[in-house]
Amino acid sequence: MKTLVIAEKPSVARDIARVLGCSKKENGALEGNKYIVTWALGHLVTLKDPEDYDKKYKEWNMAVLPMMPEKLQIKVIPQTGKQYHAVTTQLARKDVNEIVIATDAGREGELVARWILDKAHNQKPCKRLWISSVTDKAIREGFANLKDAKEYDNLYRAAVSRAEADWLVGINATRALTCKYNAQLSCGRVQTPTLAMIAQREQEIREFVPKPYYTVTAAAGGVVYTWKDEKSGGTRISDPEKAKQIAEKAKRYPLVLQNVEKKKKQKEAPLLYDLTELQRDASARFGYSAKQTMNLMQSLYETHKVLTYPRTDSRYLTKDIVPTLKERLDAVSIGPYKALAQQAKRSPLNGKLSFVNDAKVSDHHAIIPTEQYVQLSTLSNEERRIYDLVVRRFLAVLLPPCVYEETVIQASIEKECFTARGKRMVEKGWQEAYEDNRYDEEDETKEEVREQNLPLLEAGMKIGQPKISLREGKTKPPARFTEGTLLSAMENPVRYMENRDSSLVKTIGEAGGLGTVATRADIIEKLFRSFLLEKKGNEIYLTSKARQLLKLVPADLKKPELTASWEMQLNDIAKGKKRRDVFMKEIRSYTVELIDEIKTEEGTFRHDNLTNKKCPNCGKRLLAVNGKNAKLLVCQDRECGYRETVSRTTNARCPVCHKRMEMIGKGEDATFVCACGHKERMTKFQERRKKEGGGVTKRDVAAYMKKQKKEAEEPVNNAFAAALKGIKL
Repeated sequence: MKTLVIAEKPSVARDIARVLGCSKKENGALEGNKYIVTWALGHLVTLKDPEDYDKKYKEWNMAVLPMMPEKLQIKVIPQTGKQYHAVTTQLARKDVNEIVIATDAGREGELVARWILDKAHNQKPCKRLWISSVTDKAIREGFANLKDAKEYDNLYRAAVSRAEADWLVGINATRALTCKYNAQLSCGRVQTPTLAMIAQREQEIREFVPKPYYTVTAAAGGVVYTWKDEKSGGTRISDPEKAKQIAEKAKRYPLVLQNVEKKKKQKEAPLLYDLTELQRDASARFGYSAKQTMNLMQSLYETHKVLTYPRTDSRYLTKDIVPTLKERLDAVSIGPYKALAQQAKRSPLNGKLSFVNDAKVSDHHAIIPTEQYVQLSTLSNEERRIYDLVVRRFLAVLLPPCVYEETVIQASIEKECFTARGKRMVEKGWQEAYEDNRYDEEDETKEEVREQNLPLLEAGMKIGQPKISLREGKTKPPARFTEGTLLSAMENPVRYMENRDSSLVKTIGEAGGLGTVATRADIIEKLFRSFLLEKKGNEIYLTSKARQLLKLVPADLKKPELTASWEMQLNDIAKGKKRRDVFMKEIRSYTVELIDEIKTEEGTFRHDNLTNKKCPNCGKRLLAVNGKNAKLLVCQDRECGYRETVSRTTNARCPVCHKRMEMIGKGEDATFVCACGHKERMTKFQERRKKEGGGVTKRDVAAYMKKQKKEAEEPVNNAFAAALKGIKL
């Protein structure tokens, strides 16, 4: 008899098959003496579309809302039906007596496998493979410690509840808004509060009134001393007259050192990466989008097998990982990391480690290197950057603390207090892991009194005639969101909550904010695809469509409290603390209330981006929209879905100012245009790149143009069906 293993992706299935000795190719599977390994392609089974329950739901009609099937049912996704049938063929084999679920170890991974088994009416016993990396060693150890699948039944119930709740609320609310205002409007419990946070930040920026402030400094003996208020400790003076008086007084008297205090301090390394922290760092340092970082991490995890499971919200390790640390250090002892890894090996790896805490790890530990030796030459430049971030953070926590001597000088000029501070490195410790010293941006505090190198100074010294400077500054508005800072706000949206009740604050903290580490990148991408967000440089802006949507959507859906409450209840279902049927009953009641509110709401939606160009399919006027990396014309009729690309931001750099250029037009008639005024036809661009040795061949250009044409032909909204099938609200 044989065991059937169901993996989530073909690449993972191939790795498992190799370790289990399954080399014989079957239809959608690999077979060995004891095991058969098959795979899904992400989800093979999904919730049925509204029209699958009743033909009347095919038309988007407000009269039939809310759509409330008595029991939500599942169906095979047509596009991947062939692989589903390949899996069920293996399931039905008489020589298969056991199933091993080997999909991703998390809520969605559980759903992928269980829906396949449910749809196939499987009655055979199931085990669960739960691993955080797909190295050969991890797979072998995982199969040696398989769990009974029943232990994860509650996790499956939570996953189904999440999917069904998002279907009931998301599809009904989206259809109601779209029907009422005849525009492509979508909303959900995560994407709408995310938009609301961006809107609140934009309002803060609009309403911000800069206020002038003044600082007084005294330069003496190669040191700059800054005036400080003795009571508040602040260095800014709001009254210009007071600032002027202090500066005038300081010019007439010597500076006297009152106290020179030296303290030896040490600083621990920043914690290991979870996915959100990694996405933040990659956004700040390389300008990568959250989705791009997620894809790179997935490749390093699945294809190269050099990093552990990416979709984690923990920054700690469990005790069982500690014995493997030396092996992981051996794996990264190459190139730029070799000396650091050797140094880390000399540290005690079995005592009390600050980054080891079982209580702070839920499903998966922090992202760290695997025991797999890495070939840096096989990684793309982008993969190399992400790998470098993770390895350096891993090495940093294993190195000694950074030790430095901090000197704080208190001085006075005729009863006015001045201060200076300096820092002298004693032992770099973990900071040696960071060549550019960009190690932990969230810990970097904006000091009013900047650090400087100080000469040998003692209390009582008097310095005559210091050089006094009076400077004026202005307070700055809050910064606009980038993808990195938006991820931070989604993770901790407390300041955007109307109700700051302590229990709600605690709830949203325990729930992990808006969305999950696995879904936030997709949510941000969806907001760009729906033309609710646009980018200018790295900064994120709301579109007119988004601002109008926020006025029309029910207030409840704009609050972070709603999704916090949902996630908390889903976690309770996963832990067996709450019944699934109770949660779903509450969701159905909430859906009815929500649709009633939309139906009775008074409001209008106006397209303020209409052009005079007509749609070639239906004749209606096209809308001018800004995609994430392109300018497009799209049809205003949601059922038509026509769109065309006007221009696209490329990676081609301007030969004058070196900024990225836009490409207008198609094929050989395309023109590259830069903001500085430089223009270049495609033929000229190709000639220049050939001379420069850019390596762009005609085949490269043809492939790029083919990709652009394919993207341009994709409908912006085929009646929302495709978008809503995999909706993650």
